Amino acid sequence: MGTGSAYKALTRDRGARALYAVFFINGLVLASWAPRIPQIKAGLALTEAELGVALLGVALGSLPAMAVAGVLVNRFGGHAVARVAVVWYAAAIVLPALARDLTGLTASLTVLGAAVGSLDVAMNTHAVDVERGSGRSRMSSFHGLYSAGALAGALLGTAAAALGLTPLAQFAGTALVTAAAAGAAGAALRPATTIHRPPIARGGRRLSLRRPPSLRLLLLSALGLSVLMIEGAMTDWGSVYLAGPLHAGPGLAGTGYAVFALAMMAGRLGGDRAAARLGPVRTVRYGAVLSGCAAAAALVAPHPLVAVAAYGAVGLGIAASFPLVVSGAGRHPSGAHGTAVATVTSTGYLAFLAGPPLIGSLASLGSLRTALLVVPALAVTAACLARLLAVGTEGA
Repeated sequence: MGTGSAYKALTRDRGARALYAVFFINGLVLASWAPRIPQIKAGLALTEAELGVALLGVALGSLPAMAVAGVLVNRFGGHAVARVAVVWYAAAIVLPALARDLTGLTASLTVLGAAVGSLDVAMNTHAVDVERGSGRSRMSSFHGLYSAGALAGALLGTAAAALGLTPLAQFAGTALVTAAAAGAAGAALRPATTIHRPPIARGGRRLSLRRPPSLRLLLLSALGLSVLMIEGAMTDWGSVYLAGPLHAGPGLAGTGYAVFALAMMAGRLGGDRAAARLGPVRTVRYGAVLSGCAAAAALVAPHPLVAVAAYGAVGLGIAASFPLVVSGAGRHPSGAHGTAVATVTSTGYLAFLAGPPLIGSLASLGSLRTALLVVPALAVTAACLARLLAVGTEGA
């Protein structure tokens, strides 16, 4: 390898490490906010319904921002958009602590949601480019760093609350440190060796990005929706199920989500090796079968400890699925992979937000155990749709 080639390889490695840092920062920042929600709710004297309205601001900001980010990524590249979005996102975490009423909190979460939505599309699209340029599967490990960051952020927020720090003190410190780290990581991002642009039509004009998504992209979005709705259901209802029908104490009920989250992180960090060995189709299909069986086992478990173990299997089974869906969107034949990634990301994000309220509505009509049958049903759906990932891959 010549000196020039060695330098380019070293630069690409530095850019990949910077992208890992961006994924970690993404997970850390928003997760550090979650443990402080009760204090912010109490400080603003909000009801549960009012808090729900405020939290909807994250979705209101993120979904349109994802669509815009997809177009910008097609024009400028994921690395360029991520450089701006990651600093904006890190700095915006201080805004919820500055809110003085419901309107201010909703507005601040809308700004934060727009930042995280833009960053999600940009970093995932750039990860697709880095993965293709390196010639090996890396998407799951990128998302593994996101999960590690989320775990670190949750621990940070919990520790700050235990130490008596105000949300403003915590968020201001988090913003200062992570914005500086985000600036350094963003500056180190490099254009991937392969950046895909929308195809050129006859006559030299780019194909329209406004045309309806293809059937394959819609079905791929449905696959992403299925796995992220499982994740959302386990996140918001797993502990409630342990504490309710299974009569687990507070400590054991909380352990259920911790086991699920740790299994998700471990599965994502090992997901690239699984995809390289089995292929993306088998990785998603076998994982969905594992998750579906484990979710069903949790619903018939006679003891909460059995259900906690099942939660770990659910997390391990679906861990690598959404990263592989993003990779599949990056191989979309339209060539406008920024728009394709934005489509599956926004659909999945909507599912993550909308799934738990849907389960709550179903539970109000019957029982929580019956409502949670949605989880194994979604796993079956994911197993059936996994074949979509065979396009442009091996191991189908």
